[in-house]
Amino acid sequence: MTAPITITDATFEEQVLKSETPVLVDFWAEWCGPCKMIAPVLEEIAQEYAGKLTIAKLDTDANPTTMASQGVMGLPTLNLYKNGEVVQQIVGAKPKRALLKLIDEHL
Repeated sequence: MTAPITITDATFEEQVLKSETPVLVDFWAEWCGPCKMIAPVLEEIAQEYAGKLTIAKLDTDANPTTMASQGVMGLPTLNLYKNGEVVQQIVGAKPKRALLKLIDEHL
């Protein structure tokens, strides 16, 4: 069973930008209602896509540097990184099917 990993400003470059596997980063905050709504969906995707996609969670309140450097303006924002580059940005809570449609084209 694969769960989303937790990343920080300190681990972002190593775990996301240098990853050989595509990484979907969930920029979230404890106070964000829609962030909590998509969390269970991301856990399901992490299990279903184990080995071909990593789901990473970054608490923006605790890690403002990465949020700013990645141009994240609203929460939740999901950035899909492939070879160190953002290939897809999803802003706002979306249903699982819509998320998978946007993710699958990059895997």
